[in-house]
Amino acid sequence: MDPTDRALLTDLQRLVQRLNELPDTREPAETPLGAVVRAHLGVDPRSVPVTTEQVSAHRLADVDIALSIIAAEDPDSRLVGVSGGMERHHEDSQNLFAHRYTTFAPGPVEYVSTATGPDSTRQTVSFGLHLFRVGDAPVTVLVRNASRMHGREAVTLEVFTAERDTATQLIARVHRLMTERSVIRGNVVGFAADEFGQGMGELTFLPRPDVGRGDVILPEGVLDSIRGHVIGIGEHAERLRAAGQHLKRGVLVYGPPGTGKTLTVAHLLAETPERTAIILQGGSLRFVAEAARLARAMTPALLVFEDVDLVAMERGMFGGPQPLLFEILDALDGVAGDADIAFLLTTNRADVLEPALAQRPGRVDLAVEVPLPDTAARRALLGLYARDTALSSEALDAAAGRSEGVTASFAKELVRRAALRAALAGEELGDEALARALDEMLHAAESLSRSLVGGHGAESTEPEGPTTFGTFGAYSPFPG
Repeated sequence: MDPTDRALLTDLQRLVQRLNELPDTREPAETPLGAVVRAHLGVDPRSVPVTTEQVSAHRLADVDIALSIIAAEDPDSRLVGVSGGMERHHEDSQNLFAHRYTTFAPGPVEYVSTATGPDSTRQTVSFGLHLFRVGDAPVTVLVRNASRMHGREAVTLEVFTAERDTATQLIARVHRLMTERSVIRGNVVGFAADEFGQGMGELTFLPRPDVGRGDVILPEGVLDSIRGHVIGIGEHAERLRAAGQHLKRGVLVYGPPGTGKTLTVAHLLAETPERTAIILQGGSLRFVAEAARLARAMTPALLVFEDVDLVAMERGMFGGPQPLLFEILDALDGVAGDADIAFLLTTNRADVLEPALAQRPGRVDLAVEVPLPDTAARRALLGLYARDTALSSEALDAAAGRSEGVTASFAKELVRRAALRAALAGEELGDEALARALDEMLHAAESLSRSLVGGHGAESTEPEGPTTFGTFGAYSPFPG
């Protein structure tokens, strides 16, 4: 390169660098969006107090419903969106109303489809401004959905009004409506991680099971004991409150895998259609704190911890504290006594549970074993799963007698295996197919398959019966 040209480029580079270092002295100019908000408020929105409220991301639909109800009370209310490119997602509200070089203007409202039930959704505002009046006070509410990509972990509400008390009262009413009109209330929900695996994502709405009392085969008195504690106490809530008794209760259901613990949970869900149920299992157990907050807001509620031993093993087993264990203990302790919340914990390993969880009254009041089924229970299970078949009573009796030491899931698999054998052979399902399937599952060559579906070898099937702790053990106005 010619030395003269090189010197010229060097000087130009130096000039550009110095220009970039100069402060921008231009005054922000009101944007078209700012003009709309100013016309509504009657003053420059940058001159009024801003009240900011954050709400958990999974409550977006509840926020939208609450604001829609409030806005509908003003016949002149409006909802406007924001145009101006992707930059609008990064700017704070003050820059949306006045900017040095970008023109933000009213535009289309941004919506997102949000689940409101197992089979329903709602078109929910994810970025927009509500303009309405509360009494005589004009109010603007900017709603922005949570977006980790844009640095927002929660739904954000920014309330602009000249009257600070109006903003405080408005936010309080939004929260009341969110609780009263919540799409979560009366539903069965589960938590899942967000798309980045770092925090809590959207709620999953689960269909409420249809599991009748006759579908749950347990030793005599066991199901009645669990139902009385979870359902019966709720049915007598007012009577118990009047007697000064607390309603918060914890039930621990324990026993080998495949004996009916999860089916028992499904039955309780089916029998309490008015009760909000929150299911935590596997990785979602880490969201216990938020689940407990939600349960307190949505009473009457049932909070289920499936396989709680995964996060609540005895503290000495791993040589250190377990943060999730302490969160579960805090959840159990942090609920007011008059809150109609039942905590239902299931585990295959009651022997490894932290004593502070399982043996302290006020946390777990009732511990119930769901043992391996005895002969009578195995016969009842086979009758249940074979109710739509032509299998004879004699064949079912024989199968129940030969299958000592297996679980409830073994009985279900036995009938399925017999039906499969008959179908592959082009035959009708009959007693011979059941006997052959049982031979296969009991044979040593089938030991691995038997283990997978619930066979554990012969062992005692006599139930120990429920163990009761604390207040509710002494108070028993319910059958069982």
